[in-house]
Amino acid sequence: MATLTVRGCDEALDQALKAASARRGVSVNRLIIETLRESFLGRGKRPRRYDDLDALAGSWSAAEASAFAEAVAPFEEIDRELWRP
Repeated sequence: MATLTVRGCDEALDQALKAASARRGVSVNRLIIETLRESFLGRGKRPRRYDDLDALAGSWSAAEASAFAEAVAPFEEIDRELWRP
């Protein structure tokens, strides 16, 4: 994914972007990306985007969930040697 830097944004534009992002409840970055996508790719042509792990919820079997829990259990243990005063 590319990273872009926008220079020369005056105070009025900065304030307008912040106000619009607040109204939509999204970050300024997300607002700009959505606006650029709509302008250049057209409305309704957005690729499906996932910002979380909802697609994975409920997809493991009980055996897979148990195996995962067993595999990550050591990460729950505190190494007493590292935390000694």
